[in-house]
Amino acid sequence: MKKRVPFILLIIFIADPYFYQAVKTLTANSLILSAYWLFDVAIVAGLILVMLSRSPTRTMPRLIPWLMGLMLLSIVPKIAALPVLLLEDVVRLFRGFPPRSEWVSWLAVAIAAVPFIGLLYGLTGGRHYYKVRKETLTFPDLPEAFDGFTITQLSDIHSGSFTSRDGVEKGVAMVNDQQSDVILFTGDLVNNEAIEMDPWIDTFAQLKARMGKFSVLGNHDYGDYKRWEHESDKKFNLVRLKEVHKEIGFKLLLDEAVTIQKNGQSISLIGVENWGTGGFHQYGDLQKATTWVPANAFKILMSHDPSHWEAVTLGHDKHIHLTLSGHTHGAQFGIEVFGFKWSPIKYIYKQWAGLYQKAGRYLYVNRGFGFLGLKGRVGIWPEITVITLAKA
Repeated sequence: MKKRVPFILLIIFIADPYFYQAVKTLTANSLILSAYWLFDVAIVAGLILVMLSRSPTRTMPRLIPWLMGLMLLSIVPKIAALPVLLLEDVVRLFRGFPPRSEWVSWLAVAIAAVPFIGLLYGLTGGRHYYKVRKETLTFPDLPEAFDGFTITQLSDIHSGSFTSRDGVEKGVAMVNDQQSDVILFTGDLVNNEAIEMDPWIDTFAQLKARMGKFSVLGNHDYGDYKRWEHESDKKFNLVRLKEVHKEIGFKLLLDEAVTIQKNGQSISLIGVENWGTGGFHQYGDLQKATTWVPANAFKILMSHDPSHWEAVTLGHDKHIHLTLSGHTHGAQFGIEVFGFKWSPIKYIYKQWAGLYQKAGRYLYVNRGFGFLGLKGRVGIWPEITVITLAKA
């Protein structure tokens, strides 16, 4: 976030004067006009604090989520209204710049109100607005016994961010309602520390699947983003987190594979430790994980970071039929309507949400069950994925 602060400040300084003109056209109330600027001053002051801090995520962890939410509420509605005001300025230019039109100002405010209300809902209720997304994937070499086999995928629980027990229990109940054969969790159980899961162990232990629950680690699970007093504390934290996976009933796969059998036939489930590009640690070893996996086996891979798919998995000598990832959260902000999807995360990750296919190999990127940083979700809702395997 620190690197983006100057760009955010520039947007504020451009968008604010235009929108303020519309507000001033509609009211001369000094309290409203003062509140308008006080809101922006608070945001700018927060951004300057972030810019001056050496490590803002560590020194001011509570400020950043609030700042992110306030920025969205302030900037996005104004940007939405900007085209109307700019168009009016073009007309005013040829008319000698008369005062702003009151009805155009009302139109700008009305346009701004739409994203403002949407953002407000996302930041207050969106964090537990779980969406069940279903996909049926067909494979010619799927063993007959697994025709109709169902997988529920969860990812990015981030238990350290939870505040609503009712909200989390609602999501867990929705997972169980799917009655899938297996539940696969693709990493980031916590934000930083294993202790974050202590209040939620009993809740997530209620997850049920007929043929087992399996998991892998995500980048946040290793404790790499916390300043530990001693290195031994960090190591113990990871040991404890691995125990938590067991306590909630998940078999944690650490660069290894297991065989799932049904009616005398089998598929291989592979799990690697976190492997990412762009500065993320590359702990995972797909070669090690697939050492004892037969080349002709039907293979499903759990790998937290979707960048692993193009960087390693697609070129691997053993055909990985389906890879399940998470990590991106879809930025927890974007638009998904009528088949169209957009999020700023798409400029960082080529595969960031949903289903992708290349050379007969599939990748599914889960949008995440929990949330991190931004205290909510706007347009990119928390996800429970249900994948059904079908025999061609």
